[in-house]
Amino acid sequence: MTAAEDPRITRSRSLILDAASEVFLELGYDAAGVDVVAERAGVAKRTVYNIYGDKESLFRATLARSIATAERFAAVLADASAQLDDVDRDIPALGVRLAEDVLLGPVLPLRRLLVSEASRFPDIVEEYRRRAPDMVLQALAAAFANLARRGVLAVEDPALAAEHFAFLAMGAELDRGMFVTGNPSAAVVRARARAGVQVFLAAYRPRESP
Repeated sequence: MTAAEDPRITRSRSLILDAASEVFLELGYDAAGVDVVAERAGVAKRTVYNIYGDKESLFRATLARSIATAERFAAVLADASAQLDDVDRDIPALGVRLAEDVLLGPVLPLRRLLVSEASRFPDIVEEYRRRAPDMVLQALAAAFANLARRGVLAVEDPALAAEHFAFLAMGAELDRGMFVTGNPSAAVVRARARAGVQVFLAAYRPRESP
C-alpha cells in the first residue's frame, strides 16, 4: 500500500502546476524559468526542483494534468453523445456543450501550449490527440451511426459526419482561438454552435421521397 503524500507537498504540487500552466503559456518553454514558476506559485525554487527534478519534467507534469482534464471533458461528451435520442433537442444541445467545453474552459489554452511545443514534445501531442479529441470524434461517430440505423439521420460515413459536426459546432472559433490569448465570448460561442448544428442537421436529415 502506497503511503499518503504529505499534504504540504500535495498543496505545493498544485500551486506549482497552476503557476507552471500560466508561465509556460505566457512565455513558452524556452523563456519560462523555474524561478519564475516558483515565484508565481509562492514557493521556494528548491521546492520545485525537489518535487519535479528539472524544467522538462515540470513541463510534462503540467501537460499531463491538463491532458487528464481534457480527457475528463471528452469522457463526459462521449457519454452525452451516447444518450442522443431526440435529434432536434439533443444534437443542438450537444453541439453547444462541445463548443463550451473546448472553447470556454482549459482545453483551448492547452491546445495553444501543445502547438507551440509540438516539435519538442511530439509524444505529448500524440497522447493528447488520442485521449481527448479522438475520443470525442469516435463517440460522435458511434452515436450518428446509431441514429442512422434508426432512420433519423442519413449518414453514410459516421466518422466524416462526426468531423463535420465538430467543425460546424466549434471549428472556426477554435481556429481563431489558436492565434489569440484568452477565450472567446460565451455568447458568440453558443450562437455559432447552434447555427453550425442547424447546418449539420440540414445536411444529414433523411430526404423525403418525391
